Amino acid sequence: MRIGIRNPKDFWSGVIFAAVGIAAIVLGRDQPTGTAMRMGPAYFPTLLGILLTLIGLAMTLRALLRPGSRVDEFTFGKPALVLGANVLFGLLLRPLGLVVALIALVLVSAYASERFRWPAAVALAVGLAATSALAFVRLLGLPIPILGTWLGG
Repeated sequence: MRIGIRNPKDFWSGVIFAAVGIAAIVLGRDQPTGTAMRMGPAYFPTLLGILLTLIGLAMTLRALLRPGSRVDEFTFGKPALVLGANVLFGLLLRPLGLVVALIALVLVSAYASERFRWPAAVALAVGLAATSALAFVRLLGLPIPILGTWLGG
């Protein structure tokens, strides 16, 4: 049996998953992890990093054993749009608040899809913003502004 990359898409997806997972683990090293009952700031990112790394390793190993499709030409436009939407969310959260930042996040990232339709994207964005404001700010009491300082919040 010849060992090599038989499924390039799974292989490179696994490498990306593992790299992001390892980065989360490394970046969280300086913060206290805590325990499951008393979680520290690095608990969730470290746990998520471990899971992502394991998923990435499993995908990479599977790519060596099972045949699959080859990697087509990689384009940077759509991934950059999704990444930019997350950066935009971070920039808008304090000045405009959770509702506006989430609506912007959903609309910009949804635009990257070939199946993007304005009515569905707006409905999703408004529903997510309302649900998140209710769950995170009202029910959990997190100190996130619903409306930011620019909107009088």
